[in-house]
Amino acid sequence: MELFADRTQAGELLAERLRDAHDPVILALPRGGVAVAAPIARRLGAPLEVLVTRKIGFPPAPELGVGAMAEGGEPVFDHGLLRRLGLTPESLADVVRRERRELARRVRVYRGDRPLPPLEGREVIVVDDGLATGGTARAALRTVAAAKPAKVTLAVPVGSPDTVASLRDEADEVVVLLTPAAFQAVGQWYADFEQLTDDDVLRLLEESSAGDDGPDELA
Repeated sequence: MELFADRTQAGELLAERLRDAHDPVILALPRGGVAVAAPIARRLGAPLEVLVTRKIGFPPAPELGVGAMAEGGEPVFDHGLLRRLGLTPESLADVVRRERRELARRVRVYRGDRPLPPLEGREVIVVDDGLATGGTARAALRTVAAAKPAKVTLAVPVGSPDTVASLRDEADEVVVLLTPAAFQAVGQWYADFEQLTDDDVLRLLEESSAGDDGPDELA
């Protein structure tokens, strides 16, 4: 199975699969999802914006996600994992408060005072660079669904087969290019998986805003 050269190439390939979208709004999960979403927005002539999410980590090992939240939404927990760890949502209240503060800080960094675009009645495409556990994508999709869009599509280049299957009930459509049985991590399916900075995200958003003048011709 071939690797994606980088996030830009992955986004260009996804854009081909999304070519029938009708006047969509593209919401990217920063940071990596923005690099995938930028060529999609360009090819579809669609507005691109970030939807900021944060993982809720297990306090003794914060890299282990037990939940996630998206801006404007409530925390979404992995209740099965919480039970196995002997935790409750209430016991994570301090972690949630801390992550809410960091989420708000990142919203200010990426958008300043600019609000999310109106989503009610619109077709919305949520983009990330891959799905491992799917926690942040699930939180993002539930936040978007609460805004009453006409259609929600989750678009990712690669994902764990089990995670992709588990998210199909959270969106009207899930578009994924690769669901490898040997999936271990998102980065293993990219030749170049360099981590993006906040400056990279801001540059991509600015370039997308400057070039939003209608869809490119799709081959």
